[in-house]
Amino acid sequence: MIKKFLKNKVVKNAGWIIFGKIAQAVIGMLIGLLAARYLGPSNYGLINYAVAYLSFFNSICTLGTTSLLVKEFVDHPENEGQIIGTTLTMRILSSTLSALVITLISFVVDRNEPVTIAVVALSSIGVIFHVFETFVYWFQYKLASKVTSIISVVAYVIVALYRVVLLVMQKNVMFFAFATTLDYICVAILLVIAYRKYKGRRLSFSWTYGKSLLSKSYHFILSGLMVAVYAQTDKIMLKHMVGSVATGYYATAVYISNLWCFILSAIITSMYPVIMQANQVSESEFKKKNKMLYAIVFYLSVIVSVFFTVFAPLIIDIMYGNAYSSAVGPLRIVTWYTAFSYLGVARDAWVVCKNKQKYLKWIYVVSAVVNILLNLILIPILGATGAAIASLIAQIFTVIVAPMLIKGMRENTKLMLEAILLKGLLHKKH
Repeated sequence: MIKKFLKNKVVKNAGWIIFGKIAQAVIGMLIGLLAARYLGPSNYGLINYAVAYLSFFNSICTLGTTSLLVKEFVDHPENEGQIIGTTLTMRILSSTLSALVITLISFVVDRNEPVTIAVVALSSIGVIFHVFETFVYWFQYKLASKVTSIISVVAYVIVALYRVVLLVMQKNVMFFAFATTLDYICVAILLVIAYRKYKGRRLSFSWTYGKSLLSKSYHFILSGLMVAVYAQTDKIMLKHMVGSVATGYYATAVYISNLWCFILSAIITSMYPVIMQANQVSESEFKKKNKMLYAIVFYLSVIVSVFFTVFAPLIIDIMYGNAYSSAVGPLRIVTWYTAFSYLGVARDAWVVCKNKQKYLKWIYVVSAVVNILLNLILIPILGATGAAIASLIAQIFTVIVAPMLIKGMRENTKLMLEAILLKGLLHKKH
């Protein structure tokens, strides 16, 4: 009876996450398409160039805690207030410092491009307010994603209205760069209000707990930084090696291929607490839940990637117009990146439960080097398409090849391969 209730609650939780993401995707896509057409490939590429900088610092801003917070709540429910309060305090400090460093780097790297520096600086403010995402993991732990989904939709509507005003008034790219920051500000305010309304425990700070959390999460900081290197280096290298127009084409391909990924995120997010609980009950059940998640992620991704590969020209033409036709090639390649990328995201539950965080940094360091080398070789030859090929190869290497070379990670790779082959997931009836 309890098991049935849990399953129902998980399904409802996933349903609310999906609802919120669909609403965000629809609103974001409609306004985003208008903005992309208005800005053109060059300015659109400039905004995505700024976002690439932010992604580099994301793991430092979050201190690698995002993969650990749900488990911390599960293991220590009596310390909810301390977990949130300590995490928030540390993340505010790291994010403020990161925002300053991002702006300084742009001053040096883009010193002859004042518009680029302004776009990067305006975008960087958002990382400070993004720390309030910490509350999202508390609601996730409570299987109450209905609250965060509604908050996300409300914030998205506000930002959409802001972008519509910009389009009507024909403002320049700097105003559009502030949109993401505005989104984070709105979400932060609403999350704090919701946490108080749902009678979350009083927040407190503990330096002792903070050191304990960092001792568990520092592996994720370096790992996240390396993930950013092979996920965002392509945009930065494209900007400096080819130009912002090529960055715009590539960013368009990545955006389209990720349009539906909120479904994968919702599934992974809702399965995360279930996998954590299964780990405390039974090893066989734990493995089965992980394989089930991997199989769902992989085969959903394959189905969608086939669709994008076949209909890429039509999709680009309808959504962005002829000006973005050069994004077709990158889209047909980068869409296959999704299956392996989200297998990596799904793997975090296994990594945390098995305390294998220490291996991630080595996997991502090698993968980052592989990605940079591939980009150096392929971008001068194939431009945005070369960057897409480099990203796909690097992601396969990160999720499948590199872990096979590390003894402590081979068990997980085996689970992934068994999931892809549906081994142990399909039972014949006798």
